[in-house]
Amino acid sequence: MAARRKPQRTPPRAKTPAPRREGSPRAKTEGGPSAHLRALGARVRAQRERIGLSRRELAHTSGLSERFLADVELGTGNISVERLFALARALRTHVTALLHDEPAHDRPARQQAAPDLLPFGLAERLRKLGPLERQEAVSWLEARFAPKPRGPLIALLGLRGAGKSTIGRKLAERLGVPFLELDEEVERAAGLSLAGLFSIHGEAYYRRLARETLTRLLGEIDAGVIATGGGLVTDREAFRLLQRRALTVWLQATPEDHWQRVLAQGDERPGAASENAQAELRALLKSREPLYAQARLKIDTSRLGLEGALELLERSVRAAP
Repeated sequence: MAARRKPQRTPPRAKTPAPRREGSPRAKTEGGPSAHLRALGARVRAQRERIGLSRRELAHTSGLSERFLADVELGTGNISVERLFALARALRTHVTALLHDEPAHDRPARQQAAPDLLPFGLAERLRKLGPLERQEAVSWLEARFAPKPRGPLIALLGLRGAGKSTIGRKLAERLGVPFLELDEEVERAAGLSLAGLFSIHGEAYYRRLARETLTRLLGEIDAGVIATGGGLVTDREAFRLLQRRALTVWLQATPEDHWQRVLAQGDERPGAASENAQAELRALLKSREPLYAQARLKIDTSRLGLEGALELLERSVRAAP
């Protein structure tokens, strides 16, 4: 009788670990996050801080969780392509800007303003511009034709001493949006204090830089409170752009209140130290009143006081369409 053969047993298959889904909160490469993910996270964080968004605000705008965004910024979040595009849109930038260190003004003109879709003459003029001039043109186009902001975007107008900084900061805090002071952004762009900027370059340079800075800001933010410079309304192009993109508010005050607040600020700009400064301030206010009056809202800070003006302004902003 033939011996029975024992059936051969097939060795058990080694289990292959399921691939980690792209976009999972903590997808890491061996040995920790890769240099690419760390670089991406640094760019995301820098852009978020540059446009004044908190991580919570960015999470709300992008549709990504706050925890996942924290992982991305740390370089441990392996974000999917689809989510990366959503994140770039929320950060008001291009995906390529998050993936590469190439400055925006060094990108080809066709990437920035699609000159192939423009009339030939305009396309040629764009191509002939220098990198910085081209970027200025693109910033203006982005701000001019950007969609209406999703959140409240308020621009405070008025002379120095109107209460724009004091009221603006408190209003932004109550609304949960960033506060931006245009003059501080101008100082950052110039690398000088306002006093130094006026002293070295003069008022005309300040006005041009203020317009460029405002144009850039309006192209970057969807919500916020902006305290503008007192003379911005005299720049017709900048004022029109501001009226289109933001809810403009004139913070009114009597010449006496303007003067006392300017002295309290220790203002060193032209006019503040002049012997006839008070009379000049009255004349300046009178000449600009017709321009300030074009604002959608008018709040009298002298009659209401700063706290009363803040309360009325908050109610008005929340009720605005």
